[in-house]
Amino acid sequence: MKMFINSTCKNFLACVDSVQIGLTPKAHFLSWEIFVQMCKKGWGLDFAKEIHIKEPIDEEVNPRLLPGELLLCEASTVYKYIQEDGSNCGTYGKLICTNFKISFLDEHSASDDNEPQFKNKIIGENDITLQCVDQIYGVYDEKKKLLTGQLRKYPEKLIIYCKDLRVFHFCLRYTKEEEVKRIVSGIVHHSQTPKLLKRLFLFSYASAAPNNTDGRNQTVMFDTLEDWCDELERTKGNVKYKAVVTNEGYRVSEKLPLYFVVPMCVSEDSILKFQGRGIPIWCWSCRNGAALLKMSAFPKEQDDAASQMQKAFLDGIYRTISNPPYELLKTEDLSSSLPCLQEIQTAYTRFKQLFLIDNSTDFWATDVKWFSLLESTNWLEIIRRFLKKAIEVAECLERQHSNVLLIEESATDLCCVISSLVQVMMDSYSRTKSGFQSLIQKEWVTGGHSFLDRCNHLHKNDKEEAPVFLLLLNCVWQLVQQYPPAFEFTETYLTVLSDSIYVPIFSTFFFNSQHQKDTNMTGESLKTQSGPFKFLTVWDWSVQFEPEAQALLSNPLYAEKPKPDKRQRKTTQFKHQRQLSLPLTQTKSPPKRGFFREETDHLIKNILGKRIGKFIINSSDEPHNSFREFYDSWHSKPVDYHGLLLPSIDGPEIKVWAQRYLRWIPEVQLPRGGTIATAAKILNLMEEVQSLQVKMDEEHSQAISQDVQALPMLRSSARLSSLFPFALLQRQSIKPALPTSTWKDLEDEDDLVKRDDEFVDLSGHTS
Repeated sequence: MKMFINSTCKNFLACVDSVQIGLTPKAHFLSWEIFVQMCKKGWGLDFAKEIHIKEPIDEEVNPRLLPGELLLCEASTVYKYIQEDGSNCGTYGKLICTNFKISFLDEHSASDDNEPQFKNKIIGENDITLQCVDQIYGVYDEKKKLLTGQLRKYPEKLIIYCKDLRVFHFCLRYTKEEEVKRIVSGIVHHSQTPKLLKRLFLFSYASAAPNNTDGRNQTVMFDTLEDWCDELERTKGNVKYKAVVTNEGYRVSEKLPLYFVVPMCVSEDSILKFQGRGIPIWCWSCRNGAALLKMSAFPKEQDDAASQMQKAFLDGIYRTISNPPYELLKTEDLSSSLPCLQEIQTAYTRFKQLFLIDNSTDFWATDVKWFSLLESTNWLEIIRRFLKKAIEVAECLERQHSNVLLIEESATDLCCVISSLVQVMMDSYSRTKSGFQSLIQKEWVTGGHSFLDRCNHLHKNDKEEAPVFLLLLNCVWQLVQQYPPAFEFTETYLTVLSDSIYVPIFSTFFFNSQHQKDTNMTGESLKTQSGPFKFLTVWDWSVQFEPEAQALLSNPLYAEKPKPDKRQRKTTQFKHQRQLSLPLTQTKSPPKRGFFREETDHLIKNILGKRIGKFIINSSDEPHNSFREFYDSWHSKPVDYHGLLLPSIDGPEIKVWAQRYLRWIPEVQLPRGGTIATAAKILNLMEEVQSLQVKMDEEHSQAISQDVQALPMLRSSARLSSLFPFALLQRQSIKPALPTSTWKDLEDEDDLVKRDDEFVDLSGHTS
């Protein structure tokens, strides 16, 4: 025993591991207990400081597996580190990998005593779906190395960076060598290597899980002709536009949905002839009759004969829809006026690095240069540019009563963002929960956005990856935080929706098109009448959350639409806090290419690839001045929460989505503060009102009491912070004093430091 005492604890555990092979679980625990007693007596205290020792539990902790989920590999005696105050406290447990997730199991996994109030029924606190894994690093002799492909040497520590911004640290020093090889190789292989579509857990779950979800979902799926006809009738667009069945059987294009809407003047032969390209496809109609349209451009490489034929076709289309009963037509080529997919991906890659924090020391090290680092990512500027473009489109529809045609190569990326934003700004129905979900179904899911490629779920082509849908959610969040009463859903709803992108039990975000989904229902062809797979939709929130948790997805301050016969009360604009935003600086000058070009030749060149012919297309003379006048005029008036909404896009009004990007960082929490403090007060008032209602109407007491029970998760506020509902109150870290050398380096940047301090209230970014 003296030999072990005189050795370091690290060597001791190495010896224990070397003799444990073949020992029973009881002997394994006995060896561990010897080590624990040594630490308690003061032997090996240096090592005891590194980890928070927890004795292994006597009973085996079994993972909770979903239908179709298979355990692939596991490793025992793994420590999950908790990064607080720069220390390395850890929890003992088991690390497993299945065909669905990576999961860490400790003694808390065996009971429901400490489960969070906002519990996801599919993904636990220590679960990472394979699609949510961003990068995996191994630590060799305190040096990090990216892990990909076959490994020659296995790390002593494993760091997993997730796409939802969580960071997991696992210590493998005291795990058996064979288990380390299996678990590390398994995690890297199943989360990082290219795979076939049918290998996704989506198909395993769909074939094994019983289909007993709630069928009362109010979301319009836009997978039937009736859905499109109903939308035309709702927006009063059925006079000038029609739903067509030309693409039934996908005989026109595999990228187009089975059913879509085009101007009355477009014939079925024209749609078939050009395979859907160059066809103005209807998105939405404004109440004044103006419509928002989108079009996929013709290939740029064309012979003269094909170009002339396409020119004649487009000429006829534009001449027709530029005359009565259609409104004036304006066009916008988004590919040349907005950042490309590569720019969006590059900006987001830089941006997310600010929030993938390894420890408290790293967090505070970047605090002094927070604003300069944030600005250098260009992510907030991209959000601003997309919001500005949507406002410009809204101005044409609302004030100029003009049709707007959005043009993009495939019309499935940038077109989806702008068309969705315009509808959220102009149509109050799209600001309800069911309306917003229906909007995503219409513009993104059936609209042909390549979720599989853009999210890189199969890890086949990194060049196709771009967070286009996440960009939309960031833009919508700007509106939600500026005008909370205008939205039926909350920022928590948007955060959960962004997380659901990486949960492969829902088909919503795991196909490139409706055609790809339909052809993979059976793995055969469309001739098969029925198939074994019936995929879930993400819009059934009961699959992930209990009713109490779902209550946090709905906005208790949502302003119900007033009745026409009641006088509207004047409201003032929501006052914004200057938090998590860049200081007020002069916005970047707009690109030289204007929103609407006077020269239609350049537009046709983009559509056809050559400069041919002139069309009768009108454009505004001074788009920037017109935009500014429209923008300033609207912001000078009271806000109608059920009318047009224009986001503020100047200076610090564009902010960081705090809940999504900062929720896993304890250093930014505000104890009993943030938006949760407001929500707690509101829910308490609602409970009081409902209690009074019970006393006033005993007949409905049972129904009312059920509602009261559904409100409640905020009664015990002692452990709440601004990180709620994704994390409870955590131990606050202390901001370290900067070393003298650091201040010396910053002496030349006094102005920058002072300017940063002026905006130090970052919703908990600094304590």
